[in-house]
Amino acid sequence: MRIVIATLFPDFFTSPLLSSMLKRAQESGAVRVEVVDIRQYSQDTHHVTDDRPFGGGPGMVMMVEPIDRALQAVQPVWPRENCKRVLTSPKGKVFTQAVAREYAALDELVIICGHYEGVDERVSEHLIDEEVSIGEFILTGGEPVALTLVDSVIRLLPGVLGNSASLQAESHDTPGFLSAPQYTRPSSYATWEVPAVLLSGNHAEITRWKKEKQHSK
Repeated sequence: MRIVIATLFPDFFTSPLLSSMLKRAQESGAVRVEVVDIRQYSQDTHHVTDDRPFGGGPGMVMMVEPIDRALQAVQPVWPRENCKRVLTSPKGKVFTQAVAREYAALDELVIICGHYEGVDERVSEHLIDEEVSIGEFILTGGEPVALTLVDSVIRLLPGVLGNSASLQAESHDTPGFLSAPQYTRPSSYATWEVPAVLLSGNHAEITRWKKEKQHSK
């Protein structure tokens, strides 16, 4: 899989992409992640990528031209089969585990990080497939959102997790439900005990207990 992140702040991704599972997934060839600096595609001498909104209003708006030029550079042919372009946006659809699985089945995922007061609406109208949000709150930019998408999607790719069984019956696989509580050694710590059923060896009872303990949001 190929993932492209188009951003004004490429350094934001340096450390996360060189750490833990994200690093191993790239080294194994399961995914190729490319971070693209939108500023490099501005034709302005000072690499300006934002301007005041037409009609007035606070803040600055990301310009359509640098984004379009960046996308043309990384993806000369679009639309294309089994590929999606998404824009991080507070007005986008909420990202869920089901959406993560949908994205993980793609050959290519291009994520454009919104910033400032917003993005020129022509990006949404002409250059992407959909907008995506991770919740009803405001961040300083789309970079944390993009990183959330990348992490959630990459862990679903074949061979990325050492034990594929870890992907079964996870929290949010069934909308609204979380996985059962987990315990490990020691079985007794201070006065805190692990539920006896988990130590019983009775797999049917353990399965029943776990189903009973699943949490509905």
